Amino acid sequence: MINTDASPRPLKVLVAHNAYKQRGGEDAVVEAEIALLRKHGHDVVEHRCSNDGLDAQARIRSLADTLWSRSAHALMHEVIRRHQPDVMHVHNTFPRLSPSIYWAAHSERVPVVQTLHNFRLACAQATFLRNGQVCEACLHTLPWRGVVQRCYRGSLTQSSALVGMLALHRALGTFRSKVTRYIALSEFSKKKFVAAGLPADKLSVKPNFVGASDPSPAARQGGLFVGRLSEEKGIRVLLDALSLSTTSRCTVIGSGPLERIVAAHPQVRWLGWQDQNVVREHMGAASYVVLPSIGYEQFPLVIAEAYACGTPVVASRLGALEELVHDGQNGLLFAPGDAAALAEKLAFVANHPDRMRQMGDNARAHYELKYTPERNYEQLIAIYTLALSQQRMEKANY
Repeated sequence: MINTDASPRPLKVLVAHNAYKQRGGEDAVVEAEIALLRKHGHDVVEHRCSNDGLDAQARIRSLADTLWSRSAHALMHEVIRRHQPDVMHVHNTFPRLSPSIYWAAHSERVPVVQTLHNFRLACAQATFLRNGQVCEACLHTLPWRGVVQRCYRGSLTQSSALVGMLALHRALGTFRSKVTRYIALSEFSKKKFVAAGLPADKLSVKPNFVGASDPSPAARQGGLFVGRLSEEKGIRVLLDALSLSTTSRCTVIGSGPLERIVAAHPQVRWLGWQDQNVVREHMGAASYVVLPSIGYEQFPLVIAEAYACGTPVVASRLGALEELVHDGQNGLLFAPGDAAALAEKLAFVANHPDRMRQMGDNARAHYELKYTPERNYEQLIAIYTLALSQQRMEKANY
């Protein structure tokens, strides 16, 4: 029996994750949660695979595995029987693990917790974004339009495999009956998943977290963007806003398909990809961090990192960002995709340094209230406790 106080008995947690070719925020979250659990004395068994090294033949096989991977299913049975975990925590199954691993855990009577890092269960693109616009055409139905529009990587074949996976497992009831609890990263995300058909009573909300930073007492200057340099992140909106606000300057950290236009902008200092220590150093020196996304975000780690540094955030008034950034308190919001509106916010930042410092203090207080490792650990263990309780009830009724 697990206690619900701050010191539950040590658990054995099996963490399953299909890593991406390019390391991103999701991979960082997985590693941070594993380290957090181990710090508190829990035994973590890692079951990982990666898309690295997939040759053409392997990619063809992976299309079939996307629907149901026999090898992943068999291996998961073996891993569970060998390690006897209390709970299995899944982060990403796409494409090599597949939802077949849920069935393996269910048959072994191990509760499954699934973190929903993106909207893939409801959208082939996983972002509800198409042609630079928010698209919810598939929210309340099977995302067959994702095949027609080739939403996944512009590929008819890969989009068909992905949507086929969703169709198969919706028909089998996998997402409703083989996952014990889901973790959404924000209330906004939870509402979207419920609208897409996931059971509301199985969804918990737990944000991402980061370790603390010491806010810099030095004077701050300029803006900072951290992330992938791609269309959905609103890079063009930021560049246009800088051109309208000619005295503004912004440091950009990240890589991606829009590197060339970022590097060419006269008001941008582009540093490319940098490790976390360098990112935190620049956050501590910036007047604000900017998130001009034109698509839905789940919970960008950069927000928690900025707040930990006592840095306010200027973000699009869109999706979860509107929930995470409190306009005029710990940051500023502007209409998504509106470069002129963002330029006005950048002018406000430049003309009201005292207000921005106060917002930075509020941001740090918000971090300490919601996004510390300690607070996140409490939430994670509470979710595991719920999953184990539900599993015991199922066993009793078996």
